[in-house]
Amino acid sequence: MTTLKIHNNETAPEESKVLLANSQKAYGMIPGLHGVLAASPQTFEAYQTLHDLFTKTSFNEEELTVVWQAINVEHACHYCVPAHTGIAKMMKVDDAITESLRNETPLENPKLEALRTLALIITRNRGHVSQEELNAFYAAGYGEQQVLEIILGLSQKVISNYTNHIANTPVDAPFKPFAWKK
Repeated sequence: MTTLKIHNNETAPEESKVLLANSQKAYGMIPGLHGVLAASPQTFEAYQTLHDLFTKTSFNEEELTVVWQAINVEHACHYCVPAHTGIAKMMKVDDAITESLRNETPLENPKLEALRTLALIITRNRGHVSQEELNAFYAAGYGEQQVLEIILGLSQKVISNYTNHIANTPVDAPFKPFAWKK
């Protein structure tokens, strides 16, 4: 049972209606998460802004997926793991990457595994990272920019993952085939 209301165009605060219309236009539907976020226009706008900014980072589609899904799985988000599985398919990310992330198994690509590892370290340790851990990330071919971009992705995921935990947001129909449970 949801514990927070899922808004639509009729029930949302006036300031959220434009944001819901943007979601409808972008996704062909109003994702449940967006309906929940609509209760706070500021939080909804922050989420959409962070999402937009994160997709404009130096990360390619595989790397975006690694950061999103590593954090989604670590946070055990019943909503975001299936949603990002579907998104990864739309982005044509290799299914093997998605399955490794969902199953918490190491990625075959060493650079992507270094990205997954640092995203998890930052998430688990609340930003406390050793120089040795940073050096391993840098040795894989990343730099300081990507460290900060992981933090940006984490910021977006904190909003969505925590909201979904509190709201118990039902998984949207297009993503139900990708249901996931930790």
